[in-house]
Amino acid sequence: MDADLELENNMSSLMESDKSWESLSASYSGSKDIERKHVSEGNNRVTVSMVSLDSILPDDILEKIFSFLPIASIIRAASVCKVWYHIIHSMRFIWANKLPQKPWYFMFTFNEAAAGYAYDPVLRKWYNIDLPCIEKSNWFVSSSNGLVCFMDNDTRSRIFVCNPIIRDWKRILEPPGVVFPDYSSLAISVDRSSHRYTIVVIKSKQVPDDFSQWDFSIHTYNSESKSWESSINTVLPGWRGGDESVICSGVLYCLIHSTGVAGNADLRHRLMMYDISATTPHVSSMHVTIPVPCSLTCGRLINLKERLVMVGGIAKYDKPDIIKGIGIWELDAGEWVEVARVPHRFFQGFGELDDVFASSGTEDLIFIQSYGATALLVFDMSQKQWKWSAKCPVTKRFPLQLFTGFCFEPRLEMVS
Repeated sequence: MDADLELENNMSSLMESDKSWESLSASYSGSKDIERKHVSEGNNRVTVSMVSLDSILPDDILEKIFSFLPIASIIRAASVCKVWYHIIHSMRFIWANKLPQKPWYFMFTFNEAAAGYAYDPVLRKWYNIDLPCIEKSNWFVSSSNGLVCFMDNDTRSRIFVCNPIIRDWKRILEPPGVVFPDYSSLAISVDRSSHRYTIVVIKSKQVPDDFSQWDFSIHTYNSESKSWESSINTVLPGWRGGDESVICSGVLYCLIHSTGVAGNADLRHRLMMYDISATTPHVSSMHVTIPVPCSLTCGRLINLKERLVMVGGIAKYDKPDIIKGIGIWELDAGEWVEVARVPHRFFQGFGELDDVFASSGTEDLIFIQSYGATALLVFDMSQKQWKWSAKCPVTKRFPLQLFTGFCFEPRLEMVS
């Protein structure tokens, strides 16, 4: 086993020498098992036999070695030769049982176009990749177990599911409900074993001529039946939907916002829960709400190993639109428990930080990024450690240039 690990480390170091995403092509160069080269030693010519690795090791040993590599190294390995390519692309049963990869973070680097870089926290490298489907950086994004779901920000009806690593994608049927809602949110949940997935779209639209009344509807898509179901259609008095939702263990969580006209102006946000796995959906089961732990701005809901975590800016008491820090909370038995706050030295490292920032995460990692800069802060929930990412290879070109992003788990076996 020690020899295998040593070989694995040597392979990994060789394959990590090139930082460009284009070098991770799934094509292969095709190599011979034995290559003879003539080497001169003084006046003598010596013939040296170069034996390829796959002619020595059986396929099952190579598969074992590949299973230990980071995903970027695996993709590079597939381009080494024909044998490795076929081994890697015939290992779906191994990838399905492979331990979860550390999530990557994709940072949009343009205000309009969906171009950007993906950050690998294991190798601490950025890769220039092209996302399929998505056209603009302001689209709604949700991810789960290797798949990423996009929804356009104009009609809120064009929905795509893709695997950014293998560039597999498909377009989903348009969801039902009101056209051009005032507020929408998107969430996806993928079953890792069956590869089935559920997509939820929440729509909220003001009732005509009544600012205190907002239509609120929940629409669920099932990949197995390839159909939508409108499970909830109701009116929220004094509250409206927002743009933040997530699915944890079959329960949909979403942040709702106070309209400030029903005596609840001090409670700007609440958490609403709805069991989407219930066989008989009922509106009464949706009206279970939990207040947020403090006055928040830019609240984000995250699924970390089926635990609900919230990241948000802690607002100043007298100036609720200005934040004095960033906190992380976990929902435990209906109560918010504070996990951590961004240390002051890291908080200052963002430079000028207003109330708008991006945060997302999966597994044990949470990524926090200011909209106004490319600095990316990473928090490890299991280790309770903060660290900056490697510097993104993008510089701010003009004062109003904005940056945002999302995280996803890189996996090879997930298809849309």
